[in-house]
Order: sequence, then structure tokens, then C-alpha cells
Amino acid sequence: MIASMKCFDVFNGDADGILSLVQLRLAEPREAVLVTGRKRDIKLLSRVDAKGGDYVTVLDISMRSNADDLRRILDANASVFYVDHHNAGDIPDHPNLISVIDTSPEMCTAMLINEALDGEYLAWAVTAAFGDNFPALATRKAAGHDFPLEQLNRLGMLVNYNGYGGSVEDLLYHPADLYRALAPFETPMTFLAENKTVFNKLEAGYETDLANAKQAKVIDQTEKGHVITLADAAGSRRISGVYGNQLAQDNPNRAHAILTQQAGGFLVSIRAPLSKREGADKLALQFETGGGRSAAAGINHLQESDLNRFIEAFRATF
Repeated sequence: MIASMKCFDVFNGDADGILSLVQLRLAEPREAVLVTGRKRDIKLLSRVDAKGGDYVTVLDISMRSNADDLRRILDANASVFYVDHHNAGDIPDHPNLISVIDTSPEMCTAMLINEALDGEYLAWAVTAAFGDNFPALATRKAAGHDFPLEQLNRLGMLVNYNGYGGSVEDLLYHPADLYRALAPFETPMTFLAENKTVFNKLEAGYETDLANAKQAKVIDQTEKGHVITLADAAGSRRISGVYGNQLAQDNPNRAHAILTQQAGGFLVSIRAPLSKREGADKLALQFETGGGRSAAAGINHLQESDLNRFIEAFRATF
């Protein structure tokens, strides 16, 4: 590596983003500036001031949402390695860009990294797939391996849970700090055996927040979809996405929207039915701050005045 080269690791603050980077840096150790945030902080390339000769790794954030900054970084003659499974929009044709984009409904970024690494850190990829609500993918990839699937499922879910919030102040751990806690361990099994403090703090927070979420108010309900609201609280913002995943697992033929109250509107998590993982991104993109993938998407701020329009669009989509 050239001494003057500066490296940036840019990654989503959820299980898929964090555990993608854990795998990659176990295989290719590298000093890098960590650029991340809560799960919904997806325009992360705006924080990267890369120069000619710098190297930028981007994991699990939408290329579509970062298109202008990606072009700026490429035009500065920095090299970019971009791996993701979200709606990408138009992928630039540029000699400095290597991209691995797969928007298949049953794929996550950590599995794409796992494939690139020839399965070297599969247990971490399986953990990420569980966390990103791909249990069938996780179980299929784990076949033939002696992995403690219940433990990996729980860990993946908790790492994912930590990424949700209205701000990083809502989170139990900043995603960069959680990455640093996980990164030294070759396998999630070793982490679970040797770092009880982090796991126990995540689990305690999750159980408290889940108990409160189960008191959610249903504001629209059909056979094909439920829309619920959670109170304006840090615990609600933390649990919203993972609770949506649980509802999707419990009701695989039903779509769900979890609306967490915030000033002037709602933070929205959308889950397409697991039996037909499509439509969530198209619904979210009808609103100004929406984005995501076909199976799961969100809206950072739904104006209160747009609530009825959202419910109508939700029904029309699902």
C-alpha cells in the first residue's frame, strides 16, 4: 500500500453492513477511517473526502442514494469497491469502480462478501443474514456446518436492533464501536464466548423495548396488511425495524408498516410479505425521504399530513 494512500470503510450501521466489514477486514486487514451511522443514515459518501489514490470501500448502502457523491469521489481519481443489495439506480461505468450489486429479494451484502471471500468467514455471513431478516438464506448457507444457529440468529438480530434509531444518541452502541467490538473475533461463536458484556447489554435493551412495542396501536388492518404506531421514544425508534422483522416472520403472507411518532410526523419501517418479498422500496420511494430494498424499506420522515396518502399507497402496493 502506498504510504500516502488514505482508506475509508463506509458501511451501514446494521447487522448486514457491520458484519460485511468484519468479514472483509478479517480477510484483508487495513487501517481505515470508519464512516457509518444509524441504519437509516444511508447518504454516507457525503462524509468522504477522498483524494486521488485513496481507496474507498462501500458496504450495504444504496448506490442510488449516493450517486452524486460516488461520482465526485470517482472523479477525484479515488478507487471504490462497492458491494450492496439495495436499489442501485444507474451504475457508473468508471475504471476506478469495482461494484458487486445484487438486488435479488433473497440476498444480503454479507453473503455477497462471503462469496467474494470463498466462504472463509461463513458464520459471520450467516449471522448477518439472520439479522437482516433472511432466515431461509442463513439456514441454507449454514447447511453442512456445525453452527449454533439459534445463537447466531439471536446475535444477528441484536446487532441489527442496535442500528435503528432517530439519531445515533438513541443507539445502545455507536455502530463504529460495535464493529470494533466484533472485529477481533474470527467467528461469532468466539465473540459470544468471550464478550458477554456487549451481548448482554444489547439483549437487555431489546427485551425492554420489545415489551413496550407489543402495546402498539393498530391504525389500519386488512387481511393483507397491518399499519401500527409506536410512541415517540428512543426505545420505539430502536425496536421499530426488528419488531417489523418479527411481525413479518410471524405473519409471512402479510405486509407491515411500523410508524414511530416523531415531531411533525413518523419514522416508518415497511416490510413486504415474506411470501412475496417485493414492493417495499417502490412504496417508500413515493415519499420524499423513502428508500430501501424490495423486501424491506423505510421513510425517514413521513409528514403527518401524508398519513392517509401513505395508508392508501400501502394498501395499493400490498
